[in-house]
Amino acid sequence: MKKIGMGLIGPGFVAAHHIDAVRRLGDVDVVAIAGSSQQSAEKKAKEYKVDRAYGDYEALIADPDIEVIHNTTPNYLHLPVTLAALAAGKHVISDKPLAMNSVEGKTLRDAAVKAKVAHVVTFNYRGNPLVQQARGMIARGETGDVSFVHGHYLQDWMTDPNVYSWRSDPAKGGTSSALGDIGSHWCDLAEHVSGLKIESVLADLTTVVPVRYSAGGSAEAFSTKKTGERTPVTVHSEDLASVLLRFENGTRGSFSVGQILPGHKNDVVLEVNGRSSSLKWKQEQQNELWIGYHNKPNEVMAKDPSLVSPEVLPYIHLPGGHQESWADAFRNLMRDAYAWISEGGAPEAKPAMLPTFNDGYRSTCLVEAMLRSHAAGSAWQKVEYVAG
Repeated sequence: MKKIGMGLIGPGFVAAHHIDAVRRLGDVDVVAIAGSSQQSAEKKAKEYKVDRAYGDYEALIADPDIEVIHNTTPNYLHLPVTLAALAAGKHVISDKPLAMNSVEGKTLRDAAVKAKVAHVVTFNYRGNPLVQQARGMIARGETGDVSFVHGHYLQDWMTDPNVYSWRSDPAKGGTSSALGDIGSHWCDLAEHVSGLKIESVLADLTTVVPVRYSAGGSAEAFSTKKTGERTPVTVHSEDLASVLLRFENGTRGSFSVGQILPGHKNDVVLEVNGRSSSLKWKQEQQNELWIGYHNKPNEVMAKDPSLVSPEVLPYIHLPGGHQESWADAFRNLMRDAYAWISEGGAPEAKPAMLPTFNDGYRSTCLVEAMLRSHAAGSAWQKVEYVAG
């Protein structure tokens, strides 16, 4: 069996998970890694047991054995790296956010469509079986018309002021921090599960830790290294935000994001309230789906292949009672991505669950609307998105 050649650019925190996921597929060969220097690339290649290392991304893209590029670089490199890969006719899987802003996001979306290749953004929570179960139940009308979509995405890894990474640097991470990093995940999940698009937003943003202390360089996310001399850096991007939402059919919604909230590790919660029942999914208890009723006892549905809808079965790999995890959901997304790639990226062959560059572009539009809303004194702002 001929394997699909894959190359990864930007071997930071999430890169290891990309490599693990594609290796689990069995038909993907991790050909090479590119880093910021030859030395750093070789170090990471040895760590990940990859044979080839490149000191610049252009050399990796030019490798004829590589058909698919995984772009896991910091945000400011997403545009040039992905454009170069598309120009070379390579399929691209980009970490989120797709781009620094909506102009770049639209540029990448349009370039990917023009290149006629597979283009995927890693909104990986879509890969959870019970997320797909909830989506199907709503689409089939089992919850009745949706009236409210709400939840949160809360973390604590930036609680300590001594944690400073490129995500807090607007030149590398973008104007937004918490909204762009994890709010993008929540909004994609909300739209995907509910089947509704967010039309307008009202946002309240704040920076709880306005001064952070950098040890130099650019720490990886969730790094525990806290040694060395530190320089104070003023931070302007938000680390806490709350947003009211209006969806396309009049449905209301709200969510909060924060990365400085002690005790919340990766606390993603999405609840969708219909007229006849409610559904709630928690990432930290991702093998359960809460179903709420008005006139009978509530239920908790377990992740079990004998219980889920038929279309959810491909996303379950273990019997009921055997817990599946974040890494399994990530692998599900990669499986769908490579199924699309194996069909040459033809639009009609794209799996329904798979998030594309269009979803990534839309995410940048949502975040920008929230930033405009806050700048306008928390006034309602329309989401400015150009369909394509």
